[in-house]
Amino acid sequence: LPEVAYSQSTGQKEQLSRCLQRGIRRVQDLCKVLQLPTVFEETAVSYFQRALQHPSFHLVSLEKKELLGGCCVFVTCRQHNWPLTMGTICSLLYAKQELFASVYLSLQKELGLSVPALSLGDLVKTHLSSFRLFQHAADIPAPFVEDKEKMVTRTMQIVELASETWLVTGRHPVPIVTAAAFLSWQSLQPAARLTCTFARFCKVAGVDLPPPAHLRLKELLEILLRMASQLAWLRVFNMDKKTVVKHIGDLLQHRIFLLKNAFCLEDGEEQRATAPGEGSPGSPLAAGGAAQEEGCPSEGKRQREDGPRPLLPPCLINPKKRLRTAAPSASDSAVTGDEPISDSEIEQYLRGPEEIRAFRKAKAWP
Repeated sequence: LPEVAYSQSTGQKEQLSRCLQRGIRRVQDLCKVLQLPTVFEETAVSYFQRALQHPSFHLVSLEKKELLGGCCVFVTCRQHNWPLTMGTICSLLYAKQELFASVYLSLQKELGLSVPALSLGDLVKTHLSSFRLFQHAADIPAPFVEDKEKMVTRTMQIVELASETWLVTGRHPVPIVTAAAFLSWQSLQPAARLTCTFARFCKVAGVDLPPPAHLRLKELLEILLRMASQLAWLRVFNMDKKTVVKHIGDLLQHRIFLLKNAFCLEDGEEQRATAPGEGSPGSPLAAGGAAQEEGCPSEGKRQREDGPRPLLPPCLINPKKRLRTAAPSASDSAVTGDEPISDSEIEQYLRGPEEIRAFRKAKAWP
């Protein structure tokens, strides 16, 4: 029989390339580590094969090709409403989140994949399912064991409160969920758990403590303290970050009412500022307030802090300090005539045809 050229063959006996074989094995191993169903694994493998066949991923670096399998698993989980964060995938692949995000966006754009948003409620349930606090064990103290349904319900309420107070927007959800889980766990049995620290809680629960979780915990406690100041039966107590945890149940029960009273709206602030006889500089009330602040500035500052403030994102309440640029010296500001001329400045001196004709017709001064 005559030999048939490879270009004329059907290609049915064609073998997979080594890069594709390694990528498929990496996707399959990743699905096994995450304990994903078989349907998820098949979908992720098909996405990976489509991606490698696309011209946009032919000349990418080897590092990006290795992340491509993780992106396919991440897309599959999102499409099946399986709560999985980008940080979890990056930790398993030892990858940088910025690079992973760029590959993920390229994959979504080139293959035309529709990825729904992650449900925060499903993420809370999945994250808490990894805690080791719901079954009695030898290395877990008896007071630390808690009912899973109660803790999930209370954590969901605290996460919803964080979402309403701008603590979730634009941030990684895992540190917020971890901080909310710690507060809910303490509030269910505060007598035996208030002395437990955040780090020990995560160690006993068998979960990692993300670095921003301490800041999220501090912000949640500040919100709870402001809400507690609006409850009549809690004003007689000297509430702090430890004792407010005991009353989280009451605060969440009246959440909407307390948030309206603890934080003022911008419209209300403007009306109070422009009200006649209250905010004018010449009014007795304003003069008395100014005199009080001059006599005791710390007292006036404390009154402003205790009063209602607008409900704003933390980035607006505590903005980052900008670096001050050095003032230009006299030698730098001096004009030498050697400065570069911009294109816009050159265009100011160029004359059009009409202007040239008008200039030729113009007569010289006598």
